[in-house]
Amino acid sequence: MTFMPDGSLLRCVDVRRSFGDRPAVEGISLSIEPGEIYGLLGPNGAGKTTTIKMVCGLLEPDAGEVTVEGRHVNSDLSVRSLIGYVPQDIALYPDLTASENLRFIARLYKLPSNVVRQRVDEVLELCELSDRANDRVDSFSGGMKRRLNIGAGLLHHPRLLVLDEPTVGVDPQSRHSILERVQEFGRAGMGVLYTTHYMEEAERVCSRVGIIDHGRLIAEGTRRELVEQLGERDRIEMSATGNLDEFAAACRSIHGVESVATTGDAVQVVASDGRRMLPQLLEASEKIDVTINSIDVTEPDLEAVFLHLTGTALRD
Repeated sequence: MTFMPDGSLLRCVDVRRSFGDRPAVEGISLSIEPGEIYGLLGPNGAGKTTTIKMVCGLLEPDAGEVTVEGRHVNSDLSVRSLIGYVPQDIALYPDLTASENLRFIARLYKLPSNVVRQRVDEVLELCELSDRANDRVDSFSGGMKRRLNIGAGLLHHPRLLVLDEPTVGVDPQSRHSILERVQEFGRAGMGVLYTTHYMEEAERVCSRVGIIDHGRLIAEGTRRELVEQLGERDRIEMSATGNLDEFAAACRSIHGVESVATTGDAVQVVASDGRRMLPQLLEASEKIDVTINSIDVTEPDLEAVFLHLTGTALRD
């Protein structure tokens, strides 16, 4: 499946929405470019679902604007054909077969009759369900239903795919398959808005992450950028033999190294980008005739950033 992006994709500018006197989203601005997988993370009740519904045109903002390829989602209904929405709940008919579900949804998308069969076959192959095309959905495993649920959102070849918790309740093999497909969508040029309760998924598939709390976007960037905002650094522990004090002194002279300590037969280095430092650290050890037996690099993760910014775990 090939997607041909053209220019900017999703723009949300100062988007706001309240329910009665309760604000749900308070001035969120974000953008997604073609080929970008953007993770929207936040505790329950943070405003993720409301934001997603406004992006998809299912809710109208009280203020601000949402555009896809420069066209307003709410005033130009044709824009919705550019969006594929995959909700957290399985949006399939259990008493229909996989093929029947997809053909019905294709008609809802008003796809021309001469392309429906091709699109259905294409999606079944993408979801690895071609051999189960004529089986009822209520006979499928949770992972198979999830894959077909995603496939239903791809029938009309959207430019923007919105995935709301796409791996909830699936086995590890199905989760791996879904994440691989999401990465393929990005590589093919599709923009993806991705929400998840699994931090490791965001680390794996998202090119950028936005953290939302109390209806506001409180941080945004790549994993590395968010970690640097927190002030966290990588930690490198090298088990070694030789003159470790001299080796530690050599490590301190390397640009980007912030601190060095020796403990027993190990040298511990704190640096801003540990993996980038490794060649220089190894070169320093060779010059001093120190033998490195093992290296362990610990990088701060999104979980640490999330806890610091929101004061809660992602699933709380």
